Amino acid sequence: MDTTAFTAVENSLYLTLDGRALDSRAPRPVPGDPTAAGVAEALGHDRGKAPLVKSQVFDIAVRSRILDDVVRSFVARHPDAVVLELGAGLDGRIERVQPPSTVDWYDLDLPAVVSARERPLPAHPNVHPIAADLTEPGRLDRLPEGRPAVAVAAGLVAFLPQEAFVALLSGLAHHFPAGEIAFNSYTRFHLWAIKDHRGTGSIAGVVANPAFDDPRDPQRWVPQLQPAGELFATRAPEVTLQPLAMRWFTRLAARSAALSRRGTCVLRYRF
Repeated sequence: MDTTAFTAVENSLYLTLDGRALDSRAPRPVPGDPTAAGVAEALGHDRGKAPLVKSQVFDIAVRSRILDDVVRSFVARHPDAVVLELGAGLDGRIERVQPPSTVDWYDLDLPAVVSARERPLPAHPNVHPIAADLTEPGRLDRLPEGRPAVAVAAGLVAFLPQEAFVALLSGLAHHFPAGEIAFNSYTRFHLWAIKDHRGTGSIAGVVANPAFDDPRDPQRWVPQLQPAGELFATRAPEVTLQPLAMRWFTRLAARSAALSRRGTCVLRYRF
């Protein structure tokens, strides 16, 4: 399993992998990822090369838990659902969600990443890996039709040019009869902060999305999308796990949606 030829975009998956792996070793882990640490070790990945501060680990962990809950909620209401992990990276989300066997799960990512997923992650009969560039036409051609679908993406938006991002949202809303899309927001503040923030500076040169501040923008681009909520990390119950000073600051920020959007925020839409 050779990951040495990963591009800078593909290497970005290590940030979220590291966050989940570090969280899994915490006394009280947030998503409790059973695969992250083992996958990192199987790849021979040295987490010291891209150190994450505690607040970044917290954000990655809470984002993972929020997206897990979006999927759990959807498949509980639609046991025949299709689940799409867009930009799957090395995330073993299915191990955390544990959907019923009637659910079909599709992990979509670039060919090199899909190949790297094959050995370190547990196999499931209802998991279907799809090697695809999500910026290219035909990205959704191999997905089933006629079933409700929930699509989630962690960190993907930053690497999609605006035209490709809008086309992906539109494609999902038109491909399936009904469903949900959830992804972490990427605002202009994030665009500024990512360049100098410890642990994320390595991806600054490959960020392709111009970012957007208004969560109503996706509906303007794709009218079929109906906003279904903003899920803020500042208002997550796991805030109580933070150190006292960070807990105090986070609770202050939680009073303001504008301030909360500067942190981790998952946007949810129905179609």
